[in-house]
Amino acid sequence: MTDTDPANQTRFVHVQGNPAPEGAELTWFEGVSGRRLRACMAPSLRDRPRGTVIVCPGRTEFIEKYFETARDLQAKGFAILILDWPGQGLSDRLLDDRSKGHIDRFETFMGALRNGLDAFPGDLPRPYISLAHSMGGAIALAALTQKLVKVDAAAFSSPMWGLPINLAARYLIWAMRALGRASSFALPPGPAETFDTNIVTHDRARWQLQRDLIDAAPELELGPVTWGWLGASLDILDKTTKPDLLRELDIPVFVASASEEQLVDNKAHARVAGHLKDCEHITIEGARHEILMETDARRAEFWAGFDRLTDRAGI
Repeated sequence: MTDTDPANQTRFVHVQGNPAPEGAELTWFEGVSGRRLRACMAPSLRDRPRGTVIVCPGRTEFIEKYFETARDLQAKGFAILILDWPGQGLSDRLLDDRSKGHIDRFETFMGALRNGLDAFPGDLPRPYISLAHSMGGAIALAALTQKLVKVDAAAFSSPMWGLPINLAARYLIWAMRALGRASSFALPPGPAETFDTNIVTHDRARWQLQRDLIDAAPELELGPVTWGWLGASLDILDKTTKPDLLRELDIPVFVASASEEQLVDNKAHARVAGHLKDCEHITIEGARHEILMETDARRAEFWAGFDRLTDRAGI
């Protein structure tokens, strides 16, 4: 479902201090079931591009939040593709209630990733590197292990490869889906987050950016998850994190965990990394969940690992 401001169909959402990467273009493409999905393509600024980084945002996130990351990648010589996933950002939502964080199954996300790459024939120089955060990490790993997309290296920031959900909660999720409650909130919306109550970053300016962007375009906002989202997440993680499947992934991988993580299961990072053929896994001390939205020093640790990844991949 979509009811976005028509003005935002043809332009990025701009706020002070968050310029778009140079040469960035907004494009719409078709996803599963004909949904209109939004993408940003920004060119390399070099005559000989190093390749393309495919940025896979996390839940509740959207293109404009990753402008700084895109500018950093342009400075390294890369072109960039960023997607608004189905059900969030300004892409079509799956439910009439835009506030619900819902997905029917992760194959819908994975199809959007495949279609997004196909929408830019010849415009995305190779080699490809995926850079995925949180929920985007689950999408990217699933797409890679199922050979839906092919990249030459993969970087992950606090990937959602496990959730702190016990057996009783799993049964409740199953029951709510079976009872036809998949599109209901698993938890009702709570009070608005403040910087002091946030658990994702220590950097006030980067935390404020998402709020400023939503103030500028309220249709960007996304609320808590549904039972369907939780069930779909557990389904894809059960499929994707099987050791035999992981051992078949034969590209260099970099994984960064946050030492102050409160949203995803860091133990899953070590389990998955241990089954990958060529993987560097680090923990960034003092970082919260959104490493790329953290303080400069913590972001620098991530970028140093990214540079080691490209060295290993010969990119």
